[in-house]
Amino acid sequence: MKVALICNSDLLGGAAIVTFRLMQALRLQGVDARMIVYTKLSDSPQVEVVGSRFVRGVYFMWERLRIYAANGFSRDDLFKVSIANVGYPIHRHPWVKESDVVALNWINQGLASLDGIRKLGRSGKPIVWTMHDMWNCTGICHHAYECTRYRESCGKCPFLGSDKPDDLSHKVWLRKKELYNSVPIHFVAVSNWLADRCAASSLLRNRSVSVIPNAFPVETFATESATTPMLPGIDFRRDLILMGAARLDDPIKGIEYAISALNTIFDNNPEVSKRSMAVFFGNLNNPGLLDSLRFPHIWVGRINDPALLRSLYACAKVVLSTSLYETLPGTLIEGQASGCVPVSFGLGGQRDIVTHKKDGYIARYKDPEDIANGIVWALGAGIDRRQLHESVSERFAASSIAARYIRLFEDLINK
Repeated sequence: MKVALICNSDLLGGAAIVTFRLMQALRLQGVDARMIVYTKLSDSPQVEVVGSRFVRGVYFMWERLRIYAANGFSRDDLFKVSIANVGYPIHRHPWVKESDVVALNWINQGLASLDGIRKLGRSGKPIVWTMHDMWNCTGICHHAYECTRYRESCGKCPFLGSDKPDDLSHKVWLRKKELYNSVPIHFVAVSNWLADRCAASSLLRNRSVSVIPNAFPVETFATESATTPMLPGIDFRRDLILMGAARLDDPIKGIEYAISALNTIFDNNPEVSKRSMAVFFGNLNNPGLLDSLRFPHIWVGRINDPALLRSLYACAKVVLSTSLYETLPGTLIEGQASGCVPVSFGLGGQRDIVTHKKDGYIARYKDPEDIANGIVWALGAGIDRRQLHESVSERFAASSIAARYIRLFEDLINK
C-alpha cells in the first residue's frame, strides 16, 4: 500500500510532528508512506518539499493579505484563521499519482487550496483528512473559542471584527460546503472532543468522521532518568512541575492561570512551595510575564534535543497544562508516558488522556484555584510511574495507531 501524507511541514509545529511520527509508524508496518511538505526540517528521504521558496512565499503572502484586508487591516487575529484560497497543485505530484490513499493533514498557509483538493478528488483515490484543530468544521478559524456560529453558516466572524453575515468566513464556509458535497472525504478527528465539535458543525455533522488519536513513540519515554539533565538552574532535589509549549505566552495556552495557581499554592501551601519548583520550557516572547510568579520557578527556553526533554520529563512529578483549548495536548501524553501526573483544564482532548483523580486531575475551566488544588493533589497522589506509562501506551502507542489507520485505508480502498 502506498500512502501520500500531505502536511505543511514535517517537524515544525504539533500537527507536523505527529504526522511525521505516523509516517514512520506506517512504514514500520510495511506501508510505503511518504510526506509532501512546504517546510522540511528532517533529513528523511521519505519527505519531499514542493514548490520553490519564492512561490511558497507568494502563496503565503497572498492568503494573509486577503485575510488582512477582510479584518480591517488588523494583525491581532491574522494567524487564527486560514482561507485556503491558493496552494500547490498536489494532485500533480508523482507521489500522489502513485498513491493508493491520500492522507491530508494540516494543509494551510499556502500548501493546498480548496480548489486543489477538489481536483485531487477527481482522481478517485480515497482521501482521508486528519483534523488537528477545528478548521475543517468552521468557516476560517482554527479554534472557535466561545463562538458557535460554525454550527450555522459562520458570518459575523469575531476574528474579522465583522458584523456582516456574508463576510469572508461565510464565503469560505460556502466553498467548504461545496467541496465536501462534491468530493468523498473521510475525516479523522484526533480526539473525542474534536469529534463532538464536528457533530455540532453545519459542515461536518452529516459526514463520516472517525476518532483516531495521534501516534506517540511511547516506548522512547522512560519513567526514570539515568542521568541528570544538563539544564542549569533546576534544583532536581525538588518536586518538579513542568509546563511546556511551542510558545508559552500564546493566549490559547492560558499561562496566566498557571501563574495564578502557583501563586495560590505559594500563599496557602508554603510547605509545598519549599519542596517544589515549576519549570517552563518553550519560547516566551515576553519573559517578563513570569516576573509576577512568586512560586519557585525557572524558564529554560526552547528544548530542541528530544533526549534532553525526555530526561527532564523523567525527573518531574507533575506535567501542567492550562490551555483554554487543546485538540489532543501532546505535553500531557509525553509527561504521563514519563510517569508525570497530568493536571489540566478539560475543554478539549484532555479527557481522552486523563481520568480525573485516577491518573491525573481535570480542573474546573478557567479556575486557577482548582488548578492549584490539582497540583497539590498530584504531588501527593503517589501514583506508580510505570502505571502511568502503561496507561498511555495502551491508548497512544504509535504501532496501534498505525494499525488503526491501515484498517481505515484498506476499508476505503476496498469500497
